[in-house]
Amino acid sequence: MNLLLEGLREMLGAEPRRPAPEDYSEEARKLHAFKKTPEERERRRRMIAEELAHKKESFAWRKWRWPTIIVINLLFVISYHFDVQLVEGALTASRVLGFHFADLNSALQVMLAFKEVLINLLIGVTTVAILWWLVGGRSFCAWTCPYHLVSEWVEMLHLRLAAKGWARDIPLDRRLRTVLYVVFAALAFGTGYMVYEWISPVGILSRAIIYGTWISLGWIAVLLFIELFFVRRMWCRYMCPIGMTYSFIGATSPTVVHYDLEKCLHEGECRKVCLVPHVLEITKKGRATRPHIDIGADCTRCAMCIEACPTGALSFRIKGLDKLL
Repeated sequence: MNLLLEGLREMLGAEPRRPAPEDYSEEARKLHAFKKTPEERERRRRMIAEELAHKKESFAWRKWRWPTIIVINLLFVISYHFDVQLVEGALTASRVLGFHFADLNSALQVMLAFKEVLINLLIGVTTVAILWWLVGGRSFCAWTCPYHLVSEWVEMLHLRLAAKGWARDIPLDRRLRTVLYVVFAALAFGTGYMVYEWISPVGILSRAIIYGTWISLGWIAVLLFIELFFVRRMWCRYMCPIGMTYSFIGATSPTVVHYDLEKCLHEGECRKVCLVPHVLEITKKGRATRPHIDIGADCTRCAMCIEACPTGALSFRIKGLDKLL
């Protein structure tokens, strides 16, 4: 429970806490003590040097994740343009084979703006909430959101420019996302309009892809320009209220990224690639309070850390099912 609450606290923008001595389990204490021995330190140093010398960028999960985002969004396009009525609407609200789906944040905006709960909206929210609870965390972001995909491509270019000194990564306060979440909710309630939907890059990009409303993409271009040269993954990391909504839903999900302290070299490759590196603070030396820990609610389940980890210390896990296999 303490790990869950800590994960939610960090999701709201708080800085990760350094554990108190009483927080550590006996097994974790022994592992940390063993890793401090000269022999183990030297072994890890050699392993890190060897791994980094032969390091190759892995696309083990991206070869599944990127096509998944593209296919899901193409289904909307095909259904609309060929009138097959399999997937109607857009990511903000849709019907799939007759079943209603509604983005949780968009549904909240509607209910706050119109001060009523529509039955179809309630059905759509329930369906989506169950689906993304099963998958876990902010997996909507990494496996469905078209802006996440475009921003990820821009990030790859940003890192190359930053290595040459042509781009900077200016850190913002992560509490900004929580503030914006409250502000947009208050604006919807106070004005009667879904103000957030006017600037949501997710909704704008989804509708542009489906209906060809390209004139609204100027805002997307501005965001991507800032992310390319000044703030790495600014919208997804520091601003998007949609991600926060799914973090709340997926906080207790059975599907998690699992951390094994014994296998970890603490070289930090996972944190370098992570969209939300605060969830991987436990991979730093001396931070893990248990030998086995599930990564917190703000994790996008993008699997970038799993691809980057040289020793398999990070992996996907389905709670309960792994004990049956």
